[in-house]
Amino acid sequence: MNPTTETLTRLHELECSECGQPHSAHRMQLVSECHQVPLVATYDLRERLSRSAAINPADASMWRYRALLPLLDDKNKVTLGEGMTPLLHLPTLGGRYDLSSLLLKDEGQNPTGSFKARGLSMAVSKAKELGATGCIIPTAGNAGVALAAYCARAGMRAVVAMPRHTPKAFKEACYWYGAEVQLIDGLINDCAAWVRQRNANGELLDVSTLKEPYRLEGKKTMGYELAEQLNWQLPDVLLYPAGGGTGLIGIWKAFREMQQLGWLAPDAKLPRMVAVQADACQPLVATYTGQQANCHAYIGRPSIANGLAVPHPMGEKMMLRVLAESNGTALSITDEEMIEGMRELARHEGLLVAPEGGAVWLAARKLLASGWIAPGEQILLLNTGSADKYMENVEGRWEK
Repeated sequence: MNPTTETLTRLHELECSECGQPHSAHRMQLVSECHQVPLVATYDLRERLSRSAAINPADASMWRYRALLPLLDDKNKVTLGEGMTPLLHLPTLGGRYDLSSLLLKDEGQNPTGSFKARGLSMAVSKAKELGATGCIIPTAGNAGVALAAYCARAGMRAVVAMPRHTPKAFKEACYWYGAEVQLIDGLINDCAAWVRQRNANGELLDVSTLKEPYRLEGKKTMGYELAEQLNWQLPDVLLYPAGGGTGLIGIWKAFREMQQLGWLAPDAKLPRMVAVQADACQPLVATYTGQQANCHAYIGRPSIANGLAVPHPMGEKMMLRVLAESNGTALSITDEEMIEGMRELARHEGLLVAPEGGAVWLAARKLLASGWIAPGEQILLLNTGSADKYMENVEGRWEK
């Protein structure tokens, strides 16, 4: 897009995800004033914006979709080259399980080794633009590492709270980036409680999942990339490991924006979205299947998939909306099944994925066995991270 106007973005305003009440996009915002729920960025898409005008082909990062991202001035961009991760065909596993088209998008190849790089690049860029001098986050691991890296890049302070049982590699990375790290007994919700107390004076910008509106905008770029990599055709089914759920919500947001822009064929069907959780911590599944009214009182346990141990996801209603709109579903996978999924992807496709990646593959197998997925459909797995930092959790479990 030619930068001849005041700004490179079509950003319009922020809206309450519950009622649509508008909020200014030109000052620091956390949750909505009206309902205390996540705010969502909206864009002025009334004027035609073609793919060729909107996408910068010379930029091999998520920032190629600049017009549909919320940063006002590129001088505030904090980037390590995140995005444009590979979309890989899995012919061996597809053949073994009679799937004609099995794909995996490997987010483990992002800076800091996970999809969290996208959201934290955007959040830290907007924090810088809006005048913040530091950020604070509760994390199960990867988000803390990403925040620490992007704050280091921006010259900003980073405070990270993570469960004490988090694998050492996550902690060490945060220390190397110069973050202040607080280890907490419990899960990410216990870390969030510490963050609220520590940051009661609002000294730091709280970039907890969906408590500010811009991590979502970084995560949505996965949806734009998928469409571009598939020549603007979308898969039949997309399986996503959902802890806090920002990526699931963001990808669906991108699909809806592309519909509005006319970038997809008028008769194009959107994928059925599948939220995959850990058996040890499955609040969304429990709500989706009617076992509870909502996740507020859910009690979760640790999992080898640290990123899935999120007992009280703030975006639960938004995730349920995605599943309803897409005719999707939600299911849980045990830690042992995740190991099996990791083992199959490693031995048959040469991909050493995070336990979350193993979970989505086993979920696909289960849905195929039940008939929910048909062999002729195009199936896309989202692997959210590299296995490297998880080795402490899975050490020696490659044997079988």
